[in-house]
Amino acid sequence: MTDLGGTRALVTGATSGLGLAMAKALVDAGARVAITSRDAERAASAAAGLGPTVLGLALDVRDERAVAAGVLEVWDRLGGIDLLVNNAGIGMRTVNPRFLSDPQPFWEVSPNGFRDVLETKATGCFLTARAIVPLMLEQGGGRIVTISMSESTMVRRGFVPYGPSGAAVEALSRVMAADLAGTPVTVNLLLPGGATDTGMVPEDTPAATRERLLDPAIMGPPIVWLASPAAAGVHDERIVAAEFEQWLAEHQSAGNANRARGS
Repeated sequence: MTDLGGTRALVTGATSGLGLAMAKALVDAGARVAITSRDAERAASAAAGLGPTVLGLALDVRDERAVAAGVLEVWDRLGGIDLLVNNAGIGMRTVNPRFLSDPQPFWEVSPNGFRDVLETKATGCFLTARAIVPLMLEQGGGRIVTISMSESTMVRRGFVPYGPSGAAVEALSRVMAADLAGTPVTVNLLLPGGATDTGMVPEDTPAATRERLLDPAIMGPPIVWLASPAAAGVHDERIVAAEFEQWLAEHQSAGNANRARGS
């Protein structure tokens, strides 16, 4: 089992779903973890459920001042941040509770609903990374993992604004990786690889559909690996959790081949 003792991680939007699953995996591997939510009580409750050393913080990732203050608080309490998991986001249920069975055309989406989803996911990723990267560079290194979605979801009928928010964070992550190339801070993308069984799925989703949903725990192995020494130098990769074992085997094989050529 991977030992992340000494690793300090911040996972945004981690009181449920993918964020909570990743936070749990990191805690189980020995990392010191801070999680955030817009709601202070939810953050505190989720943190308590993960373990006595986990920090729960109320943080609205859409708010520049709140992000700056929150990052500094976590940095101070953990003594630094080695891993940022940019996960905070809200789903289609906020603009259309029946988005799977009754897709809503983009012109019926409210401007406020559109802004809320985009600002939480895309602006939130930008603000949090913007606050943390200078600190990581100063401490001599760090890792950022941005949580994305399948490309088919980005362009799926009735998926405005959720789909565009995913496209935005993918582009943002790639630009961040380019900007940080040659530095000790790495940036990578991670996505489940399919619909997952989270609170973002409508309550009236048929049982047959629910049976095909991925368990959020699928995000655990790749996020732990990305936080580990084994992932040192891995940069600007797009990793699909459902295909992680195959990806890792190919990555390791390519690394072995490169070392053999250099010997």
